[in-house]
Amino acid sequence: MLNGKRIIVVLPAYHAAKTLERTCKEIPRDIVDEIVLVDDASTDNTVAIAKSLALQVRIHPENLGYGANQKTCYKESLRLGADIIVMLHPDYQYDPRLITPMASMIASGVYDVVLASRILGGTAIRGGMPLYKYIFNRLLTVFQNFLVGAKLSEYHSGYRAFSAEVIRRLPLLANSNDFVFDNQMITQALAFGFRVGEISCPTRYFAEASSINFRRSVTYGLGVLATSVFYRLWKWGIVRNRLFSQEGVFCLADNSDGRIIHL
Repeated sequence: MLNGKRIIVVLPAYHAAKTLERTCKEIPRDIVDEIVLVDDASTDNTVAIAKSLALQVRIHPENLGYGANQKTCYKESLRLGADIIVMLHPDYQYDPRLITPMASMIASGVYDVVLASRILGGTAIRGGMPLYKYIFNRLLTVFQNFLVGAKLSEYHSGYRAFSAEVIRRLPLLANSNDFVFDNQMITQALAFGFRVGEISCPTRYFAEASSINFRRSVTYGLGVLATSVFYRLWKWGIVRNRLFSQEGVFCLADNSDGRIIHL
C-alpha cells in the first residue's frame, strides 16, 4: 500500500513463459498488494509459471486479443478492491521497479493516470526500438497531440498506472479487443478530463520481448488515426461516439465476463 491505497499490478500475458519470472522478481512487493496475471490462451508454460510464483491467475479459454485481455485485467483489479492499478507487460521490456514512483504519483493525489514514456530521456533507440517503430511513434504522437490538444511525449507505452476511479468511469468495454485498445483508453482519459502525467522509462528490445509485426503496426497506426479523428469530431459536437459516452453503459464496473476461469 501507499498512503493507504491498495495497489494491484495486472499482467496481460500471452506466451510470456520466458520472461515472466524475471519481470515478477523486480516488482516491488513492499508496496504491491496483489499481482494478477490474465493469460490469453497461451500454449506455453505461462500459467504454470504464474501459479508457481503465487500470482492471481485468470485464464481466457480462447484467445480474445490484447484489448480483451486488459478488460479482464481491469475487471479483476476492481473485484479485488484496487485503489491503484498498474498495467505492466510481463515480457520484461519495461522496468518493474518504476511501479513505486508511478503509483506514488497517483497515491499522492497529483495525477489520475501515469504513463511510462520510452521517449522521455531518449532511451527508446538506445534500448533497441526498431527505427521504423520509433518514427511511427513520433509521427502518430504529433498527430494525436494536435487533434486531442494534449502534450504527451507518447501514447503507445504498454506500462501505465490508473486510479480505480478512472477504470470505473471509462467506457472500456466500447474499446477494441486488439492493440488499439491502449490508445483508445488514453484518449478517453483525456476526453473525460483526468489528469495524465508521464515518467521516463528505459526500455529493452530483445528476442523474447513481445512485439507486433509491421503489418499489425500499420493496422494499429490506422486505428490511432481513426481514434484521434473521432475524438475531434466528438469534441466539436459533429458526431456521437460510444468511445466517449458519458452514460457509462459500457463501463467495466457494471459488467462481467463468464468466459474467465479463476485459478
